[in-house]
Amino acid sequence: MSKIVVIAKIPCQPGKRDEAAAGLQPMLDHVENEEGTLEYLLLKDSTDEDVLWMYEVYADQASFDAHAGSEAMKSLGHALGGVLAGRPELIFTTPVGGKGL
Repeated sequence: MSKIVVIAKIPCQPGKRDEAAAGLQPMLDHVENEEGTLEYLLLKDSTDEDVLWMYEVYADQASFDAHAGSEAMKSLGHALGGVLAGRPELIFTTPVGGKGL
């Protein structure tokens, strides 16, 4: 099985990035016990004050599917309503090589 890496660009309303990050905290807490979620990092963009990034690594497709269908994920829409400037852009990748694989 191949690992899956998801990179998500999360556009925030002007001045709402910290509020969006706080709204994502329950998901960060949830993945601590989510089997198959190997890495889950929330990052602030260094050049755009209104953008967050997520870097996510899953053991396989089933692990990603379980994460995407979790109750914690379903509740994010309510938590982030009014602070996002649009839908997150998801980029799905498959690791080829490098340190940490």
